[in-house]
Amino acid sequence: MNSFTFQAPTKVVFGKDAEVQVGQLCKEQGATKVLVHFGGQSAKKSGLLDRVYASLDAAGIPYVSLGGVKPNPRLSLVYEGIELCRKEGVDFLLPVGGGSVIDSAKAIGYGLANSFDVWDLYDHKNTAKGCAPIGAVLTIAAAGSEMSDSSVITKDEGGIKRGYNSDLCRCRFAVMNPELTYTLPSYQTACGAADIMMHVMERYFVQEDTLALTDSMAEALIRTVMKNAPIALREPDNYKARAEIMWASSLAHNGLMNCGGPKGDWACHQLEHELGGMFDVAHGAGLAAVWGSWARYVYEEKPERFAQFAHNIFGIPCSGDAKATALQGIEAMEDFYRSIGMPVSIHELGYDLTEEQIQVLAEKCCFGGRTIGLFKVLHREDIQNIYRAAKGN
Repeated sequence: MNSFTFQAPTKVVFGKDAEVQVGQLCKEQGATKVLVHFGGQSAKKSGLLDRVYASLDAAGIPYVSLGGVKPNPRLSLVYEGIELCRKEGVDFLLPVGGGSVIDSAKAIGYGLANSFDVWDLYDHKNTAKGCAPIGAVLTIAAAGSEMSDSSVITKDEGGIKRGYNSDLCRCRFAVMNPELTYTLPSYQTACGAADIMMHVMERYFVQEDTLALTDSMAEALIRTVMKNAPIALREPDNYKARAEIMWASSLAHNGLMNCGGPKGDWACHQLEHELGGMFDVAHGAGLAAVWGSWARYVYEEKPERFAQFAHNIFGIPCSGDAKATALQGIEAMEDFYRSIGMPVSIHELGYDLTEEQIQVLAEKCCFGGRTIGLFKVLHREDIQNIYRAAKGN
């Protein structure tokens, strides 16, 4: 196992009506003017924004608002947010939404605290020296950005989707009320479940020896999501199921699942990022669409790890043939994706890749001559092969 440092500085306020505490939480952080950042109309129509504004008013904290965040949040809105915050003297950022809104706020925070173009961080041409403080009101259980050190932004020109990781952007607090997820469309709920599980699986499928305790927690987290996602799809207002999924989203991506092992493989995320940049697909659905093809391409590097997954997640007996057990586990995972309405190929995602598009996707994955993945290091040809296998048509 690896030595590790675990830090989770985000204060979590979890439960019914938790959002009414947001004004006091901002006040505790020394906020004097807040940017309330959000997506579309749902936060307005549900009354959530009004409750947030009322809480800020009660705490005596002025605020300005910026909506319009889209899935795969855009750099152009980040620039707009940076300009607005500088003009208005904002010193605290309050995203109200899911991972896309929180990621957009993190990018705005980087832009406010650093003198260079914020895209230089995501293009890996510079390193952050700071980030404006952020608190979050979570409305979608998926990305885990409310407790993570990561942010992913899409550059409008060229549809280039890139991530940047730094502890500087970790939220000071996260307000998490499972009731706020009741009105999510079924597809979004399912995408969120896929995203949560993949955050665990990216860390689980590694070559190095890991802590048995961390493995057990990872497996329990995946099983928890698999148990509760179907319940939430059948019963959207089932508080317990929603609460289990919401807490899982944070634990999946706050660094806990790394403890004792390497930081993870992350090849599937890189493969999906390029699909998201090219086609603007939902992140969780894109991950589900490529995972099986990636898994079949790499599992022979350490079939025992996939066999352990198959046995501990799905109860598949270990027959003595690790490769056979591994393949059964991969098939079982795809069957689960299908059961919650997630695609298991790019064709099912709604796109039929051309060979030219495969070349472009692989080129973007390998920007700067890099490879991706750790379980099996993937070069451009490997990436092309996985995209071809994932076509599904």
